[in-house]
Amino acid sequence: MQVAIQGIKGCFHEIAAFKFFGEREELDMVECMSFPQFFQRFENKADFYGVMAIENTVAGTILPNYAMLRNSDLTVIGEAYLRIQHHLLVTNGQAIEEIKEVRSHPMAILQCHKYFEQYPHIKLIEAEDTALSAKVISDQQSKGVGAIASSLAADHYHLNILASGIETNKRNFTRFLVLQHKDVAKEVRKPNKASLCFHAAHEVGSLAKILSIFSEHQINLSKIQSLPVVGKVWEYFFHIDVEMDDYAAYQQALQEILPYITELKILGEYKVGIKHRTI
Repeated sequence: MQVAIQGIKGCFHEIAAFKFFGEREELDMVECMSFPQFFQRFENKADFYGVMAIENTVAGTILPNYAMLRNSDLTVIGEAYLRIQHHLLVTNGQAIEEIKEVRSHPMAILQCHKYFEQYPHIKLIEAEDTALSAKVISDQQSKGVGAIASSLAADHYHLNILASGIETNKRNFTRFLVLQHKDVAKEVRKPNKASLCFHAAHEVGSLAKILSIFSEHQINLSKIQSLPVVGKVWEYFFHIDVEMDDYAAYQQALQEILPYITELKILGEYKVGIKHRTI
C-alpha cells in the first residue's frame, strides 16, 4: 500500500499514516518535499493514499492546503490526530554542552523555543524538514549539531535522544487528512463527519442562515475557515467540518442551504478520527 506524505521517513506525516493504516510493514511511503509536490503525485489518478496536515492547535490552519485541496481531484476518506512530541536528536556520545547548533523545520523550532532559552550558546537554524534534519546529521555523523524531530526519526537514522518532549505546549496536536483520488476512492460506510466548501451569496445574513440550517438539523459545526475568492474583492470561500449522527438529516441540510450559496463542493465524507498520541 503506497501512501504519499509530506516529508521523508521519520516525519510526523509518516507517524500519522501508521496510526491510521496500522502496521508499518504494509506501507510504502511516497516522500514529497512540499505540499504542492504532494498534490502533483495524484495528477495521473494514482491509485494510492495521501496523508496531509491541515491544522495544528498551536500554529492554526495550514491555509494553502485548503486551497490546494479545493482545487484538486482528491477526496477526504479519513482523518488522524497526533499530539506532537519533539525531541532533541544527536549522534552518539554527545552532551548538551557540546551542541553548538540545532536544525529543524521553522514550526518545530518555534514550538520548542522556550527549551533552548536555557542554552543560549545553541544557535537555532531553520531547515526544510524535521526528519530530513535528522537524516543529514546521521549521514554526515555530525558533531556539535542536533536536530528537532520525532522519536521515529531517531529510530530510522540511529540517533540518540538527548532530550525528550522539549515542545513548550504539551497540548500540541496536529490534525491530518487521509486522501485519495476521487476516481479510485471507495465510498466510506456510515460516515459521521464531512468537510465542505462553499461560496456564500454576498448578501446580509446569508452565512447566518446557512449555519442555522445545520443547527436546526442537529448537525455539529466542528470547524469553520474562510479563504478569499481570488478575483472577487472581500468575498470568501468557507471551509467547514460538520459532524452528524443522522446522515439523512445532513443530506437534507445540504439541500436547504443551496439557495444561499453560489458553489458547493463536498471535500469528503468520512469517520471522525481518534485523537492518538505520537509513538
